[in-house]
Amino acid sequence: MRTPPEPPSNQQFSNADSYGMAFDEAWGRIGDLDPADPVARDSALERVITSLSDHPFALSQPELVRQVAEFRLRLLRR
Repeated sequence: MRTPPEPPSNQQFSNADSYGMAFDEAWGRIGDLDPADPVARDSALERVITSLSDHPFALSQPELVRQVAEFRLRLLRR
C-alpha cells in the first residue's frame, strides 16, 4: 500500500485552525511589542489581519477573522 504524499507545509484551508496557524506565524514576524502600549498592539493586529486578507478563511468568513485573531493573542498571552 502506498503512503499518500505529504501536503505542502504552506497549504491553507478555509477553517479557523489554518487561519490561526498563519496568524501565529505572521504575528511572530512582528517582533517584540511593549505590553504596556495597547496602541502598538492594535496597530500590529491590524497589519497582521490585513496581511492575511487573502487567506481562504478570511475570504470565506471575514466576520470571524478578528475573533480568531484575538483568541490567538490570548493564547500567546499578548
